[in-house]
Amino acid sequence: MIDYNTLIPQHIAALPSSGIRKFFDLLDNMKDVTALTVGQPDFVTPWHIREAAIESLERGKTYYTSNAGLMECRREIAAYMKRRFSLDYDPQNEILTTVGGSEAIDITVRALVTPGDEVIIPEPCFVCYAPIVTLAGGIPVRLPLTAKNKFKLTPEELAAVLTEKTKLLILAFPNNPTGAIMEKEELEAIAAMLRDTNIAVLSDEIYAELTYGKRHVSIASLEGMRERTVVVGGFSKAYAMTGWRLGYTLAPKEITRGMYKIHQYAIMCAPTQSQFAAIEALKNGDADIEEMKAEYDRRRHYILKGLEEIGLECFAPEGAFYVFPKIAGFGLSSEEFCEKLLYDYRVAIVPGTAFGECGEGFARISYAYSVPHITKALEGIGKFVKDLKESL
Repeated sequence: MIDYNTLIPQHIAALPSSGIRKFFDLLDNMKDVTALTVGQPDFVTPWHIREAAIESLERGKTYYTSNAGLMECRREIAAYMKRRFSLDYDPQNEILTTVGGSEAIDITVRALVTPGDEVIIPEPCFVCYAPIVTLAGGIPVRLPLTAKNKFKLTPEELAAVLTEKTKLLILAFPNNPTGAIMEKEELEAIAAMLRDTNIAVLSDEIYAELTYGKRHVSIASLEGMRERTVVVGGFSKAYAMTGWRLGYTLAPKEITRGMYKIHQYAIMCAPTQSQFAAIEALKNGDADIEEMKAEYDRRRHYILKGLEEIGLECFAPEGAFYVFPKIAGFGLSSEEFCEKLLYDYRVAIVPGTAFGECGEGFARISYAYSVPHITKALEGIGKFVKDLKESL
């Protein structure tokens, strides 16, 4: 009989499951739950983008593309990034299309990290970074950020964890789950610490289009940073294209060459129809971005006001579509708070600890939902908090 304990590598067996998925599993087989958990737009992909994909199917364009992606798609990514974020990349050898931002993150880490390298991961953050670093043999260095600093990375915090083994810094701004952003002068302070080092940066900018009142700035646009930065982008958030699974990387050709090899053998190419849809989005989708962002901003103000009325302290996010309210002070851990809210009040939000241990005392709430849906959820949260306060 086969022994799975020895068949499955120990580092795979020890890898924890996603904290988000663990909580989502509780929702299975539960009815009448109002959920503010999903990190995806509630909008349908705009019709002109869907139509472009349909047309490509009708014309029989069902073939493999080049490994790096359709040249037209890469050209449009280059034009879009220059137009929207003042970034200049060569579509021939500095841009790859990937299967979502997730593959882009994976191949970046695998192309740069060797066993024993340290990778600094500011938290709270999306759940994939540390496991991917572990799978590459690297050492995740978790760096807790704080609400008092609006969940931004400060030079002092970075300096405290830099060592001779540091190989890569992961920046994920606008941030999931906090909604924090990094402004130009704040990024400049981080860049100043890295310019004379051999440390690379993975800048996950999947939410770059979703900032409110302040335009997103990429660290790659700063002096001396392009040469060491891999920018990860995609179509899921800005264009409501989560299921299309299309992302991209922007990086110097020397780094892109390594990522290309991994992508070539592991993936072959990103989905062809998704690339044709992306071409249309990039050419004619600016108005769609602005329309959806305006609605998210309206919901952002609405949910912040609702949380204030409930009495939950909340940092005002400036990006993405999440709020990260403080839920400490009731004698419950974040997970206990969210489980009780789910089971007793039929409202689902995600414990802050799903995004790192420093998320204890917080919860992530997505406002990528309609205002009536948010209203119903807030009613349940309000009743729960009122009952908790009365029981203290």
